[in-house]
Amino acid sequence: MDGDDWIDIWEVIVIGQVIIIELQEQDSTAFQDIISTLRNHPELKKWQVDDEPVLSFPGLTIYSSRRKVFRDQQEIHLTNKEYEILLLLVIHKGWVLTYNQIYEKVWKDCPTGNERNTIGFHICNLREKLYQATPNAPFTIRSVREVGYCFEIQAEK
Repeated sequence: MDGDDWIDIWEVIVIGQVIIIELQEQDSTAFQDIISTLRNHPELKKWQVDDEPVLSFPGLTIYSSRRKVFRDQQEIHLTNKEYEILLLLVIHKGWVLTYNQIYEKVWKDCPTGNERNTIGFHICNLREKLYQATPNAPFTIRSVREVGYCFEIQAEK
């Protein structure tokens, strides 16, 4: 098999000295052969693309697998409950989540009647941390009186 045969079998993109090869499930033997050949050349640089789930909004980035939150590239240190509330609201962006829904998901317990104060306390701290650096954030955690909270992006209103 000469070099031109590779193009017929796989989609190959060559950029300078970088080769990107897209293989299908049925090409596992070829993949193993390529990896074996590359292992015989430790002088080659290896780059691996992170496949980390990221939630990204204007001014806010959440790396869920690392439980890290960044506001305009600056890390925001949140407590576990603050992080879980934020993640829940962000995942349900635009939806009003009731106090009971938030409490059940974050505390994994049945509401007892005191959840509004508990959630309100954590939301207050969360807002303070998120808006501390720049108060004109392009997103907001909106309070819906007597119902719950909603995460909204300003441009989408």
